[in-house]
Amino acid sequence: MLKNEKILVECSGSSVSAYMIKAIQADGFEAVASDITNDAHGRFIADHFVLVPKYNDPELWNKIEGILFENNISIVFPSFDESLYGWAENKLKFQEKGVAVIISDPKVIAEFQDKYKTYHFFKNIGLDTPKTSLENNLRLLKPRFGRGGKGIILDPPPNTAMNGMITQDYIEGVEYTVDVLCDISGEPIYIVPRKRLGVVDGKSTGGVVVEHEAIKEAVIKVCASTHFIGPINIQCIETKNNELYFIEANPRVAGGMALSFAATQSWVAPIVNNIVNQINIKPLDIDYGLKMFRYYNEVFSK
Repeated sequence: MLKNEKILVECSGSSVSAYMIKAIQADGFEAVASDITNDAHGRFIADHFVLVPKYNDPELWNKIEGILFENNISIVFPSFDESLYGWAENKLKFQEKGVAVIISDPKVIAEFQDKYKTYHFFKNIGLDTPKTSLENNLRLLKPRFGRGGKGIILDPPPNTAMNGMITQDYIEGVEYTVDVLCDISGEPIYIVPRKRLGVVDGKSTGGVVVEHEAIKEAVIKVCASTHFIGPINIQCIETKNNELYFIEANPRVAGGMALSFAATQSWVAPIVNNIVNQINIKPLDIDYGLKMFRYYNEVFSK
């Protein structure tokens, strides 16, 4: 197993960063937190901290390359939606220079960051998915490119502008997020459905791991129809008639994925060793029924 490698965690003021930093450290690596501001909680719990440019900086990737090599960072877990495609585009270049970026290829990132393309993907592989339109003719208005619950409106006014937006059928039911770990070949090693027990701004604040064979079978079909690498999460809704509607897939680590780590094992060392050393991942049993509840914590500094 690799040890003493430095792993970069993006957006260290986000809900993803704290559990990822702790998982990295628990697996024997050094955690490098990054953010566009020094006032991020990850700075105070990681082993190292680096200040990075905003994602729209025209020199972003040249600057990121410099940061990686100046700080001897050898592994990156991207988590910031706005920079995912850039990481994917630069993955091979960084790999040639000794930096492993745990992310799917650019074509995959582009397909699943675009909710309209994602709708067609689910439809084309035969999974139920809410009808989706580029016109304002369905009940649920949401950004075509976006994350969480930002910008979502139920029953938008007829004159609502559709620039960068889509509409979808509104599906009522139980929300699930499915955390999946795919190895370098795209094979799903872990499929962990979790029922969302609490949601704030589209982000999970609590959950329970459930055994759900229909969800597992559908996720296997999703993974066989594309090539995900590393941690991803898939969102679906189960109606009262037990119909599953697949909403979106996020090709990155997610905030609520801490529950799936706790129900299996830290996914950091297994995927790093799989991608860097081609060591097969041996899955452990899933602790179905395990629940997670979240609370705020504080760090202090001057």
